[in-house]
Amino acid sequence: MKGLRPNILWICTDQQRYDTIGALGNPHVDTPNINRLVAEGVALTHAYCQSPICTPSRASFLTGQYASAVHVNGNGNSHFPDAPPLVTKMLSDAGYDCGLIGKLHLSSAFRRIEKRVDDGYRYWQYSHAPRDDWETGHDYADWVRSKGEVLGELIKSPDGVPAELHQTTWCAEKTIEFMREQRDGPWLACVNIYDPHPPFNPPKAYRDRFDPQQVNDPLFRESDSAQQKKLEAIDFQSKGRHPDALDIRNPAVPRSPGNNPSAEQGGGRDARTLIAAYYAMIKLIDDQIGRVIAALEDTGQRDNTLVIFTSDHGEMLGDHGLVQKGCRFYEGLVRVPLIFSWPGHVKSGQRSDALVELRDIAPLLLELAGLEVPARMQPRSLLPVLSGAQPPDEHRDFVRCEYYNALDQADGTYATMYRNRQYKLVVYHGHGLGELYDLAADPGEFDNLWDSPDHVGVKLDLMQRSFDASMLAMDAGPERIGPM
Repeated sequence: MKGLRPNILWICTDQQRYDTIGALGNPHVDTPNINRLVAEGVALTHAYCQSPICTPSRASFLTGQYASAVHVNGNGNSHFPDAPPLVTKMLSDAGYDCGLIGKLHLSSAFRRIEKRVDDGYRYWQYSHAPRDDWETGHDYADWVRSKGEVLGELIKSPDGVPAELHQTTWCAEKTIEFMREQRDGPWLACVNIYDPHPPFNPPKAYRDRFDPQQVNDPLFRESDSAQQKKLEAIDFQSKGRHPDALDIRNPAVPRSPGNNPSAEQGGGRDARTLIAAYYAMIKLIDDQIGRVIAALEDTGQRDNTLVIFTSDHGEMLGDHGLVQKGCRFYEGLVRVPLIFSWPGHVKSGQRSDALVELRDIAPLLLELAGLEVPARMQPRSLLPVLSGAQPPDEHRDFVRCEYYNALDQADGTYATMYRNRQYKLVVYHGHGLGELYDLAADPGEFDNLWDSPDHVGVKLDLMQRSFDASMLAMDAGPERIGPM
């Protein structure tokens, strides 16, 4: 595959958990088109983001480095640094025609269009979020206006924005438009769908397909209340400091079932209602992905196009009494879907349990384009896993995730996660608090072994390994060119 220069269709949803795909074990979702990508490609079932927050996660997978090494550690930043270059810029310089559809979120988009860097995108259709609070530059809102509607009015409806005018649908429309353009060389489409991000308000036609009483329960035990009480000083967005935050302190207790999950209604909804709305948003995503793949086939480009499906981070969705995102590292928040499909090149129908980081995507794309992979990316090639040249469960010995004062919250927490095949270690730096889970014995992450006398040796070993990994992940600075 190396140097074959395929077209690249890179679909990244926002805040989608790893366990939301029918073909990978969830019987309550409806994802036939994503299932097809699984059947025709490689599904990496243990892929991890490098931050549970949007901007640092995206900074990481677009540069191939940890967010801390790029000095982009949180949301709301004034700008993105001029270096290192994004992988899209590197591919553009190498002859790829690059397009951005939807969200970018490498710097603050609060009541403004975020500042662009030299990102390599020739085709630019921007929509940070499906709101109408920017006077100019919101391409999705302009598209809605071209249809004779006003986005600001539609989002107030208790029925949600209709599917035909939804931001997810607009993303598909603009992606198809880009793919149909005439060009001589390969292309890269970065499709960044806002859903299934809060406020969990799918179109009514989709919401009605999912009965809250017919979805799975969140992971919750009574002991979670004590655990979150212990960690209450640690930043978590669902405390209510965010306008879309909900209040599900005990997801095991149904509260107001059947309410429409819209931002205007606030909290007080049970977890199953939230999960049903979340699955409805994913159903709309799946339908639009089906349209995009059909357009690839209709234009004769499918066999020369690598399709990537992933998300920037997950969503707590009621697990352990929490919703949304923040300074936690539970599987539902840091583990995401990652699927690669390319007929004749990526092994068909392969499930890989290998530990993978989202920052592995950028060096892979450079390899496929025949470009040198910079040492700063600390690359570990995914090609052997995708081609079937090596056992599917072999890639990384561990994965890391970081939270360095990532949200505008009072505590300004710094925390790291180190996860190997058996254990997950979380350290909340400066608090004397942490978490340790034996994922082989406790995949639900209910039994925190941090204070267990029987696991002191394991904890100390993992802390040293995590510290070593953090030191090796830092920005090394300018290239050394001499002895002094």
